[in-house]
Amino acid sequence: MTLPPVDGVTVVLALPAATAAVLTLLPGYRLSAALNVLSALVTLVAACSLLAWKPEPGPFILVDELNIVFIVLNTFVGFTTSVFSATYIAHELEIGRLTLVHLRFYHAMYQILLFAMNLALLANNIGLMWVAIELATLTTVLMVGIYRTHEAIEAAWKYFILGSVGIALALFGTILVYMAAQPVVGEGQDGMIWTVLMTRVSAFDPALLDVAFVFLLLGYGTKVGLAPLHAWLPDAHAEGPTPISAVLSGLLLNVALYAVLRFKLLLAANPAAIAPGPLMAVMGLASLVFAGLMLYRRDDIKRLFAYSSIEHMGIIAFAFGMGGPLANFAGLLHMTMHSLTKSAIFFTVGHIAQVKGTQKIAEIRGLTVTHPALGWCLVAGVVAIAGLPPLGIFMSEFLVVTSTFARAPLLAVVLVAGLLVAFGALLYHLTGFAFGEPKGSTAPVRASFVPILAHLGLVLAAGIWLPPPLVAWFQHVASLLR
Repeated sequence: MTLPPVDGVTVVLALPAATAAVLTLLPGYRLSAALNVLSALVTLVAACSLLAWKPEPGPFILVDELNIVFIVLNTFVGFTTSVFSATYIAHELEIGRLTLVHLRFYHAMYQILLFAMNLALLANNIGLMWVAIELATLTTVLMVGIYRTHEAIEAAWKYFILGSVGIALALFGTILVYMAAQPVVGEGQDGMIWTVLMTRVSAFDPALLDVAFVFLLLGYGTKVGLAPLHAWLPDAHAEGPTPISAVLSGLLLNVALYAVLRFKLLLAANPAAIAPGPLMAVMGLASLVFAGLMLYRRDDIKRLFAYSSIEHMGIIAFAFGMGGPLANFAGLLHMTMHSLTKSAIFFTVGHIAQVKGTQKIAEIRGLTVTHPALGWCLVAGVVAIAGLPPLGIFMSEFLVVTSTFARAPLLAVVLVAGLLVAFGALLYHLTGFAFGEPKGSTAPVRASFVPILAHLGLVLAAGIWLPPPLVAWFQHVASLLR
């Protein structure tokens, strides 16, 4: 008897789900942390194998040039976060913030989250994608409230309520797309399959598609964290475990954005439908300006970088809203650089909060003196996320600005103003917690620097030189996005 071959898609989906089941039963910390890391590593390798071999699309699963970018990035950050998580959670166990019961729950939920995000990215069915994003939302809600403090439960409840409203709007938009497809493709599953919808969408009722996209943008835009739908995001980052903050900013926001891009492609293929780009550009620009202003008054270091995530998701949404080969290329590059940089920042901030015993910016001072390695890693991360050369975010922001100046100079002025406001806020805070008068604990910290340095190293390398195959890959995907 011969076993059927195991392809990359099977591993990417089945392995996290199976690992989650095993992790619910493992009582020890070291074994469960090692299994969590190993599973994430094998999932990353399987995702990379999809670059060489893509299975034929089926009624439920699709691997194409667009989602493979998201899948590889998703599994890479998922792996590095699991490495950081091993050290971070060990400290939480030592000080009694988490118990072994919490540990089993945390590791199992982490793998379920990876499974849900991978499924959302690979889904060829708009209903299945909605279910997967809802599963990812519910999983992160539970993880945000894992400390069981009043503030953590309040943040988790707020996230649940606002996330439920958003996902309900997205469901209504999904139903409207099915209703638009039904007269053309007939009843049943075909009305929800991407590959079928894209070939027949030109005959759909444009009025239904227009209304559907508004609901979908508002619904999934809530998950992206676009203003004014962002209210859940700062609380969730501030009160949940820091590895979940890294996953939220680095991955889950991208998954929701991917859903918006899929529907943007659908509307763009119907010549009578509304142009989705301007709606995305307006929401993105509003998010950038709003978050840039809000950065100045933050007193919690994790809330500070949560608003930075809102800012950068606004830039990415704006770039994709502007459309065109250059802006889409810049959007893809910025999404990748933001995921790597922001997760590295949260890795660093997690260790800093543990050693200082606080997340209050006023109590975190002089890090480059008290904890030089962590302090300088944070400096590098903030310099990168602020968009200074020669780091990768400078290149992507430069491309967004130049493409906007060429097509809409007035919007470019607002864009540059928003970037400068956010830049000033980040440097204002950086001078305090990195170079101010030393304050707080000076105790040594057991930090996991490998994921931090790996992410920052990639961001630096991308700012200096992008490999031609990566450029060609992103150019090809950008041409598909229109």
